[in-house]
Amino acid sequence: MRFTSGLEAWSLVAAGSLFTVSIAAQGCPDFAAYASSPQGNVSAGSLALPYMRPSPECRTFNSTAVEKVINDVTSRMKDPDLARLFENTFPNTLDTTIKYFDPAQNLAFIITGVRDASQWLRDTANQIAVYQALIGQDKDLKALVKAIINNEARYISEYPYCGSFQPPPESGLAPTHNDYADLVIVNPPVNNQTVFECKYEIDSLCGFLKLSRGYYQATNDSSFMNGNWSEAISQIFRVIKEQSQPTFDEDFNVISYYNWSGIAGSLSPPVNNEGNGEPKGYTGMVGTHHRPSDDLSTYGAYCSAFDDCTAFLTPANAMLSVELGHLADIVDDVGLFPNVSSFAREWSERIKAAIWNTTVVNNVFAYETNGLGSRYVMDDANVPSLISLPYLGFLNKADSAYVATRQLLLSRQNPYFAAGANFSGIGGPHVDVQHPWPMSRIAAIFGTDDDDEILDSLYLIANNTNGLGLIHESVNIHNQSDYTRPWFAWANSFFAEMILDLAQRKPGLIFTANETYVPGM
Repeated sequence: MRFTSGLEAWSLVAAGSLFTVSIAAQGCPDFAAYASSPQGNVSAGSLALPYMRPSPECRTFNSTAVEKVINDVTSRMKDPDLARLFENTFPNTLDTTIKYFDPAQNLAFIITGVRDASQWLRDTANQIAVYQALIGQDKDLKALVKAIINNEARYISEYPYCGSFQPPPESGLAPTHNDYADLVIVNPPVNNQTVFECKYEIDSLCGFLKLSRGYYQATNDSSFMNGNWSEAISQIFRVIKEQSQPTFDEDFNVISYYNWSGIAGSLSPPVNNEGNGEPKGYTGMVGTHHRPSDDLSTYGAYCSAFDDCTAFLTPANAMLSVELGHLADIVDDVGLFPNVSSFAREWSERIKAAIWNTTVVNNVFAYETNGLGSRYVMDDANVPSLISLPYLGFLNKADSAYVATRQLLLSRQNPYFAAGANFSGIGGPHVDVQHPWPMSRIAAIFGTDDDDEILDSLYLIANNTNGLGLIHESVNIHNQSDYTRPWFAWANSFFAEMILDLAQRKPGLIFTANETYVPGM
C-alpha cells in the first residue's frame, strides 16, 4: 500500500490484488499550506473553530476504528470547541503524514508534520501512541504500525546514533537534501541517502522501544521480533554501554565512540572550544548529545569533533529506564531473548537508581547533570521532559519530588517558563523565551489530578490556536497570532492523547455525563 499526496497516485495492496486510485490535484492541497488558514465549517462554541481535516480521498490513511472514536468522543463532549479540537487533532497523523506503506514488504514511512521529508524515530512513536488501543481492532492500522517498527529497526541496525531518516528505497520516494546537515561532520560517518540528520538523542531509541512494546501490548503479536528487530535491540544496547562511559578512562585517555560537530550554518549552534569542552563522569545514566528538541545539551554544547562530550539528560534517562523495563516484560512474555531481558532489567534499575541518586537535590529533579556535581535546573517543553515524568511512567504524579519539581517548573525559577496576558507555559531555546509550547501544558495535564489546574491548562491551549483549530509548536505569551508551525502532527496527537486520558480518569470535566470512556471498549 502506498499513500502519497498532491499530484501522485496511491496504490493499495490487499489480499494479493493491486488497485490504483488517482488523486485529483485540486482536491489535495499541500497540508502545510492548508493548515495556515481556516477551512471547513466552524464549531458551535464561542471560539468558532474550523473543521481542518482534508477530504477523505486526500487523507493519507483511513481507519474506521479511528472514525468511530471521533464520533464516540465528540458526541459526549460538553464544549463544541473542545470537540472540534479533538475531531481535528486525533486523526491528524493518519490524515496527513503517512508517506509510504506497503504491508507486503512490511515497510512504512511517516513524517512529523514539521519537515515534509524525513522520519524521526522519536516523533513517530509519540504520534502513533494515541492509536495504541485501536491497533488490535483495525487490521490495516495494525499492519501500518508493524511496518513502521520494521522500517525503524532497519534504520537503527545500521545507524543507531541517528534519529532522522530518508524514505526507504522501496518507496520510490527520492531522498531530500538537508541543507542543515551540510556543515556537520559525524563520526562514525553516515550515508545521507539513508540518513536525513544524525543528531544523537537517546530518546529516539526510546521511541522505537515504546512503539514496539505498544504494538505488542495491543495485539499480542510477536512476529515483529525478527532478525531486523533483534539486531536493532543489540545496537541500542551498544549505545547504552558506550554512552554510559565517562569522558576519561583511568589514564585520562578520552573515551569517544560518537561525535557530531556543527559549525556556523548548521541547525544547532557551532560546536567549539577546540576540545576543551565539558567532560562527564560516570553516574549509571546514559549520556546524550542532543535534547528531544534537537538542541544541543548544555553540558555537551562546547565539545569539538574530537571529543564525545555528552550530558546526562534526566527525563530521557527516565524514559529509557521505563522502556527497558517494558522491553524485558514483552520478551519474557514471548519467551524469547533471555539475554535481552536480563540486560534490559539490569540497566533499567541502574538508570533509575542513578536518576534518584544524582539528579535530585532538595527534592527537585535537575534537567541535566554532568556526573561531576553540576546540575542544570530547568525544563524543556519537548517530551520527554521533567513535567512529563508521570506521562512517561517513571513515577506517580503524587510523588513528593515530582510535586516539588512541577511547582518550580511552572514558575520563574524555571528559566524557560514564561507567562503573559495571552499564554503561559514552558518553552525552550529551540524557539525563544517568549514562545512557550502548548505541549508543556498538555504534559502538565497528564501530571495532575487537580480539576482547576487541568481546566486552566486545557483552555489555555484551546484559546491559542489563532482560530485554526490545530495545536501549534509554540505561541507568543502576548499575542496568539504570533506562533510557530500551524501544522505539527506530534503536538496534535499529544493533545488528542490527553483528551482520551481525561475521558478515562476525569470524564466529568469534558463529557456531559461523568461516565468513563476507553476507545475500543
